[in-house]
Amino acid sequence: MNLEIGTKAPNFSAPNQKGETKSLADYSGKKLVLYFYPKDDTPGCTAEACNLRDNYKELLNQGFEILGVSPDNEAKHQKFIDKYELPFDLLADVDHSIAEAYGVWVEKNMYGRKYMGIARTTFIIDGNGNIEEIIAKVNTKEHSSQILK
Repeated sequence: MNLEIGTKAPNFSAPNQKGETKSLADYSGKKLVLYFYPKDDTPGCTAEACNLRDNYKELLNQGFEILGVSPDNEAKHQKFIDKYELPFDLLADVDHSIAEAYGVWVEKNMYGRKYMGIARTTFIIDGNGNIEEIIAKVNTKEHSSQILK
């Protein structure tokens, strides 16, 4: 499914790092930065998460809430959050149902080996649940500036 700007964001429901279920409805009335990333504690994903962490106050001041999504489980997310002092929730999309709904569970190719994985993508969802922006070419070290532009 290819999502477009102006369309309704697919609903989701998944556990965060503490096992608490989070859904799109929890962010009603708020701007949500829903960012999909491949794996906790890898170089690109760490750079992206730390950039969002370092600019978290400014993102909040601009009215954004942040939610990260990867196929890692709750325990791995908690370790990642603890290690880098991340101030936002990470959803455990272990069955990749959220990634599939957002069209970011794709075939990848590394060194000639094909596999399924997350296409690093960020969706900005407005307070009414509509997709306001899609950032497909994420700059992991400067991601906050892509959101705040």
